[in-house]
Amino acid sequence: MALSRAHRREDVNFWPGFVDALSTMLIGIVFLLTVFVLGQFFLSQELTGKDTALERLNKQISELTDLLALERSQNRQAQESLQLMQSTLGSAQAERSRLQGLLEGQQNSNASGQLAETQKALENEKQLSARAQATVELVNQQILAMRRQLAALEEALAASEAKDKDSQARISELGSRLNVALAQRVQELARYRSDFFGRLRQVLGTRPDIRTVGDRFVFQSELFFDAGQAVLKPEGQAELDKFATVLLDLSKEIPPDLPWILRVDGHTDNRPIRTAQFPSNWYLSSARAIAVVEYLISRGLPNDRIAATGFGEYQPLDVANSDEAHRRNRRIEFKITER
Repeated sequence: MALSRAHRREDVNFWPGFVDALSTMLIGIVFLLTVFVLGQFFLSQELTGKDTALERLNKQISELTDLLALERSQNRQAQESLQLMQSTLGSAQAERSRLQGLLEGQQNSNASGQLAETQKALENEKQLSARAQATVELVNQQILAMRRQLAALEEALAASEAKDKDSQARISELGSRLNVALAQRVQELARYRSDFFGRLRQVLGTRPDIRTVGDRFVFQSELFFDAGQAVLKPEGQAELDKFATVLLDLSKEIPPDLPWILRVDGHTDNRPIRTAQFPSNWYLSSARAIAVVEYLISRGLPNDRIAATGFGEYQPLDVANSDEAHRRNRRIEFKITER
């Protein structure tokens, strides 16, 4: 009997500690559920964003997926704790049955003190059993709520993934349309450029000082300028008048939304120039290109459709160090290109 009383004391002292541990676990579950609710709220906020927030949405999906895996792990641990609690409850019920058997076996008057103690132990066991059952019910409710939250989160993740795929498809489609539009613009500009070159050849005729090199018209500098100067000669102005007439006629046919521009490039030979007006070939080539641009503008070419560029001696057509190479490298080039 002494051993039985000692055993009952150990059982009575064990349950309060176990209930405290269980309460701590429930507080942790409630905290995790709160984290879940916050995660779901922020996820719903992100889902209402526009396609420009796609990268941020992908990051949020990754974080929610990690959190979902963590919560599933916590759910399994809670279920294992519930099974352990149910096992402990079964043991308590078995102990109560044993105590009831001992109570029924007491038949003599000398066992009245033990009977009172046994009845008290039974009452404690009933109270502990009731608390354990209430705790089990609460845990079951919490697990059910957690499962509903997990289902809602999985549904939100599925919707987010579907929206992500739809956004990627739309981006791909827009990219394809843009590429087609750009290709059409390039082809359209190339057609007008070819038309311009054909008309200009007819007007200028065949001359050794005017050549076509690829997509550019090349005029020798001597046609426009004296040596070391950037002032247009009268005969150069006459040639530019022809050039401007053809370009202005063509500009009326080019659609206004086509971003074309006439680039005027000035080039020199590799012999250095050092004067007060032109400290280097950069200055000379740029000044010549600007002089041509200003003259064409005075003949009606729009300011926003022309640009001047000076290359100095750094883009030669002929790398030889001869008079003929120097003559070929001193030039003004015209090119119709995209803005």
